[in-house]
Amino acid sequence: MKNHDTLFAKLCSYENLELAYKKARKRKTLKNYVIEFEKNLKQNLLDLRNELIFHTYRPKPLKIFIVRDPKTRRISKSHFRDRVVHHALCNIIEPIFDKTFIYDSYANRINKGTHKAIERFDVFKRKASKNNTRSCYILKADIRHYFETVNHEVLLNIIRNKINDERVLWLIKTILHNHNKIGNGRGNLGMPLGNLTSQFFANVYLSELDYFVKNELKAKYYIRYVDDFVILHQEEAKLKEYKLKIDNFLRENLNIELHPNKSKILSLGNGIGFLGFRIFFYHKLLKKSNIRKFEKKFAEKLKLYEQGGIRCEDFIQSLQGWLSYAIWANTYKLRRRFLKILVKF
Repeated sequence: MKNHDTLFAKLCSYENLELAYKKARKRKTLKNYVIEFEKNLKQNLLDLRNELIFHTYRPKPLKIFIVRDPKTRRISKSHFRDRVVHHALCNIIEPIFDKTFIYDSYANRINKGTHKAIERFDVFKRKASKNNTRSCYILKADIRHYFETVNHEVLLNIIRNKINDERVLWLIKTILHNHNKIGNGRGNLGMPLGNLTSQFFANVYLSELDYFVKNELKAKYYIRYVDDFVILHQEEAKLKEYKLKIDNFLRENLNIELHPNKSKILSLGNGIGFLGFRIFFYHKLLKKSNIRKFEKKFAEKLKLYEQGGIRCEDFIQSLQGWLSYAIWANTYKLRRRFLKILVKF
């Protein structure tokens, strides 16, 4: 373990807090809470700095709301000043951990993301199937209630392998403990879905799984995106063995488990759902639920635009964003239908 005793001083520096503020306000500059914070920016950042230095910082209660798109999720929204602290923390510790993550971990990392994961899947399916001349099976799995069941003590022990500044660990504990104040009654379990720190800690926690799969199981074709992961192999029996060993490892070392209904071994020939796409060897389709979801949002925004609720530029931009996503699948006719609407504006 490297000595990182100076990390907290860097975290609390005015320069780091100012950078954190700029990241936290990105794409939210017109929000009232950002405008209010910015009115007295220097003093607000200095106040945060003093609270961190003297260990008097206490996060404000999380705001909870339910999102259904299509499955129900309980999203937690942090106060803006707390989001500044989250960015300040990640600015300092993320570079330490990111270089230890395996190449094929794709969520919430620079130059990674959904499309890179899909590209990698395409590479692996060709290799595992010998260019579709051999059978290819996929273990597709995710973790049962992942964000709700992350164990704080296990997470902190993993972090301690890289960070030995107790003041940084105090801040991490403070952020994690704030989740328990919302009445979930789960003791030292869980992270709020929606926090920047939760996204980062999710990768730290499951990096232990990554090492196990790559170093112990020696699985060649493994991709993980948050708690969704796939392993490709020519032998179905080998994947059954992997699944059993992975579930045992998760239970014994991380106090979590595979989702019993969503962890299956599938044939590539029948297609596999992964990150919003249904992937076959020669083509990809968008999941029907994703298409329905977009059509609903599109209709809502079109109505809002016609009523003068949003600008033409914002309406077009929302459509272009979806088109850039849909182009990764075989969606020519679908995209053409929406483009006909776009050219009218």
